[in-house]
Amino acid sequence: MGRVALRVELVSHTMDPQQNVALGAKLCYSGADVDELKKGVEARDQAKFIQVLMDMGHLSPVEHASFTFAIEGVSRSLLAQITRHRIASFSVQSQRYVDMAHEEGCFDYILPPAIEALGEDAVEAFHQQMMTIQGWYNDWQKKLGGKGESSNEDARFVLPNAAGTKMLVTMNARELIHFFSLRCCNRAQWEIRALSWEMLRLARKAAPALFCNAGPGCLSGPCPEGKKSCGRMEEVRRRAQELR
Repeated sequence: MGRVALRVELVSHTMDPQQNVALGAKLCYSGADVDELKKGVEARDQAKFIQVLMDMGHLSPVEHASFTFAIEGVSRSLLAQITRHRIASFSVQSQRYVDMAHEEGCFDYILPPAIEALGEDAVEAFHQQMMTIQGWYNDWQKKLGGKGESSNEDARFVLPNAAGTKMLVTMNARELIHFFSLRCCNRAQWEIRALSWEMLRLARKAAPALFCNAGPGCLSGPCPEGKKSCGRMEEVRRRAQELR
């Protein structure tokens, strides 16, 4: 317990996601029946066809592939950001049903890199602040009746944005591409940016044809942020290349 770090696992995805996408797309343009289309899709590599599909901007078939990620070591601050992506499913560790009381240790928390960069004294000061909040939580829990959801649900109000959480997230491939375009950008907040790049790495490994060009908007053209651009487009493109 205490300080925790990001951990992401791709726990499942649509079986043969690229074939699913190819089947959906070919069905749109063919008079053949589904069995015949399936045989054609299964008989050859669909990577080139999917690339043509992506270049055309015909993305509705991409929604037929979905990916589920288990995510740990992220803050409640990140939770508030990721749940703004509405075309997704979330199962999140509850602060109501999960007891956050610790008599000696501390609840899971995320340490911002900017604070860590200040040195050991700053890291220790941050930890002591989390321990103080832990004491407040324990005290309120006891005053509200002890362990249990009826006391947890109000004691949790003193917990900070830094408090750690865990979640299961499912998105279809089209929404993931949109998610990566926004959250892999250097202008995204550091924590969700780190999460997004790791999710992209795992997704690209599972379905390279679908995600080979996924990432921030500057990978395929000028930076969409305009005057607010980070100015590090080449660095971002190199990072995306290294994922392959």
